[in-house]
Amino acid sequence: MALDVVVHVDGGARGNPGPAAAAAVLSDASSGAVLDEASAYLGETTNNVAEYRGLLLGLERARALGATRVEVINDSELVAKQVNGEYKVKHPDMKALHAQAAEALAAFESWSIRSVPRAQNADADALVNQALDAAAL
Repeated sequence: MALDVVVHVDGGARGNPGPAAAAAVLSDASSGAVLDEASAYLGETTNNVAEYRGLLLGLERARALGATRVEVINDSELVAKQVNGEYKVKHPDMKALHAQAAEALAAFESWSIRSVPRAQNADADALVNQALDAAAL
């Protein structure tokens, strides 16, 4: 049985590099019901690494739910365009994360990724900030 999941992902660093976190909010594509959410504190890293780690976290959770098709939504135009092949991946750290993302996406019957303004990714963004705030305590 097909399971279509919308995966909102985000990553952020306070400073670049700085303390960073990644998050994902997964919802059923037809009903919009939230199926899962997760966040992870990453330690010191760059914003772009955190964005990729958010993508990987979301894809991992989607596979665990049994998703067969995923629509990934993030607020990083760079990550979306690199994954879609519109931008080249030049930085060595990004190449490894990009390869991991491509491998993770290949496990789904179909997938898409697009970037939206941060306001349209508010739930994932809030989870990133919660993880960063908790780590700062």
